[in-house]
Amino acid sequence: MDQAAFVITQNLRKTFVMGRTRVHALAGVDVTILEKSFTVIMGPSGSGKSTLLYLLGGLDRPTSGTIIVNGQDLNTLDENALAVYRRNTVGFVFQQFNLVSSMTALENVAFPLRFGGVAAGLRSKRAKELLEQVGLAKHMRHRPVEMSGGQQQRVAIARALVNNPALILADEPTGNLDTVTGYSIMQQLAELHAGGRTVVVVTHDPRMLRFATNTMYLLDGQCVSREEYEASSRVPEAG
Repeated sequence: MDQAAFVITQNLRKTFVMGRTRVHALAGVDVTILEKSFTVIMGPSGSGKSTLLYLLGGLDRPTSGTIIVNGQDLNTLDENALAVYRRNTVGFVFQQFNLVSSMTALENVAFPLRFGGVAAGLRSKRAKELLEQVGLAKHMRHRPVEMSGGQQQRVAIARALVNNPALILADEPTGNLDTVTGYSIMQQLAELHAGGRTVVVVTHDPRMLRFATNTMYLLDGQCVSREEYEASSRVPEAG
């Protein structure tokens, strides 16, 4: 059975104005991400990959172009509707974890459910189930400072799942982790994909490619071929 397109962008552009300088973070990006795929977007720092992820997640708006997610045109949504989209459709996993330092792991995971009006008991139950799922049953009462980087990232993954989103967006999820811990996080994301979710990861970590069903390459705000991407990363030989 053919997979349906879950995310489509057309001529997507994002320009940042910094004083007298205009920075074209995205310069006309056309993307199709299939439903229930594991898409890895490779690109060096400054390529526009994080900007693209934030636009797909409704955390920012494009300068121009179209973003359609599961048949919904994000450009037509006002701020309230966009907040509902973020809460119900998207789960975010960030490089910096973005956990609330004063909250326990359990409280961090349960926190997004407050905005959906979920009762306290149900919030706690759902958060416990997810922390058990990511292997942190013994760390529920720990605060971020009491956990390793890998444990914090697993808390962030559990939090991303708490509203049962169809789309998981991960921004350099292994960037702050050692090799072994980073690999375990990649495996967790692969398990989410195997469970039927659409996963999009932006990274410059080539190890991610072994889990991908689809791969994209970004350079200077534009989609390029694998050959162009690899050629750009080669160090010129001394003449």
